[in-house]
Amino acid sequence: MKLFSANIEDLKTLYISNLKKALDLEQKICKSLPDMIENSTDQQLAAGLRTHLEQSQGHASKVASLLQQHTGSDSTETCKVMDGLATEASDTLKDVKDPAVRDIAIIAGAQQVEHHEIAVYGTLKNWARVLGLSSDVSTLESIERDEIKADQMLTQIAGTVNYQAEKEPVLA
Repeated sequence: MKLFSANIEDLKTLYISNLKKALDLEQKICKSLPDMIENSTDQQLAAGLRTHLEQSQGHASKVASLLQQHTGSDSTETCKVMDGLATEASDTLKDVKDPAVRDIAIIAGAQQVEHHEIAVYGTLKNWARVLGLSSDVSTLESIERDEIKADQMLTQIAGTVNYQAEKEPVLA
């Protein structure tokens, strides 16, 4: 049950609220990616995740800058979806013993996050367009492109890693 309302009165308020959630999700991703990198055994996967960590840090900075421009603050609101995805991925990592299967679990969790981010940034971009915030549109479009590329990279790596996991014996 929600105790306090965000008082969403118009599209601009909804936009700002969701920018705050986007910042929260980027900050959470920056905290969780190092653990995913550390648990990856596939070198291509670890390298891709390291690259995306750098991108995510840049995304957090860009979203914080947008918030500063609009509100004078870079405060966040909790992204409950990211909380759920992070918990799910963390629980799965603890449950998987086979390193090859762990890699594919990391990819699956990361892609779930990427798909959420693509939806978030696509929506924010469209709202910014409606609100006439052309500078925001450009920034959000750039972030969305990075998220799409990260998802494509994970799909490409999964094409190899999934089959490797299937060929390797399962550890008891």
